[in-house]
Amino acid sequence: MSLNTFGHIFRVTTWGESHGPALGATVDGCPPNVAIDEASIQHWLDKRKPGTSKYTTQRREADAVKILSGTFEDKTTGTPVQLMIENTDQRSKDYGDIIEKFRPGHADITYYQKYGNRDYRGGGRSSARETAARVAAGGLARAVLAQLAPEIEITGYMTRMGAHEIDRDNFDWDQIEQNPFWTPDAKAANTWAVYLDGLRKSGSSVGAVIEVTARGVPTGLGAPVYGKLDTDLASAMMSINAVKGVEIGEGMSAAMLTGELNADEITMGPDGPEYSSNHAGGILGGISTGQDIVVRFAVKPTSSILTTRKTITMSGEDTEIITKGRHDPCVGIRAVPVGEAMMACVILDHLLLHRGQIGTNQGIIGA
Repeated sequence: MSLNTFGHIFRVTTWGESHGPALGATVDGCPPNVAIDEASIQHWLDKRKPGTSKYTTQRREADAVKILSGTFEDKTTGTPVQLMIENTDQRSKDYGDIIEKFRPGHADITYYQKYGNRDYRGGGRSSARETAARVAAGGLARAVLAQLAPEIEITGYMTRMGAHEIDRDNFDWDQIEQNPFWTPDAKAANTWAVYLDGLRKSGSSVGAVIEVTARGVPTGLGAPVYGKLDTDLASAMMSINAVKGVEIGEGMSAAMLTGELNADEITMGPDGPEYSSNHAGGILGGISTGQDIVVRFAVKPTSSILTTRKTITMSGEDTEIITKGRHDPCVGIRAVPVGEAMMACVILDHLLLHRGQIGTNQGIIGA
């Protein structure tokens, strides 16, 4: 299986499986002399780890990260950084009943058709457990950004759970860390708690929409035509397990707007250009405008549910399946820190590309 690496200069390769002994990430291209230790990366992993509330899988994993290479005296050396997270709470016996069966909505069937084998114990590389490695790499990326561009803030939050959407009038940045759904709408959090509790007890699942905003991103990141910032962001978010759609800024809704409504009008402010709105999501022509970068992605419902579904066996016989084990009733909850991590990796990668080719922006408006 190839293509486990993303990034241009800040390159991340993830490895490992859901029920293997460990998983992790190898990060190449990290600048030297960046202050980093395991505790600073662990902070971000603790946001993603399972078992943090009754609304996530009850698999108990410490998700304790170990830095195996690339640092000396708590600073990066410029050599590859190896990050490892051991799996400690696998229950492979939970999957004994599906050795010969394919889970509907899951990658079981396509992995088998392509490779001629599959890891039925949680899905192997197709499991959302793989995303722990991304969050570890994202923690390293955040540490680099804190040194090179400390004004950048990256925040993810849930805006929809199933048919239930937040009220943007209730948007409160301070609420995001105050509820188990990472949502900025406290009223929505209360509604979702009741709704998801019912789904959890019934053994079903539901999808979600996650939004990630990067504030303080400088103008000029990204390059036409094939190195667009939004191209790499869309690819990064779509690569997350269970993601089925990605939007930048207004996204699909832009198709419903007129040119007058969609265009973000520009005026000259005391510190440079100012925009009347942000339908573009902070990116024009693949290059950052200096506004907030806004990315949104849709996560499908968890495929492993306790409802009987029709499927087939490896020998091609019709049958039925119920998936046992410990699964997220809404995997979108733990996708929030994953989206943040991918945003951090891509923004850092483009910042390093920009510094390497351009250095300082060449066009000065109003000079």
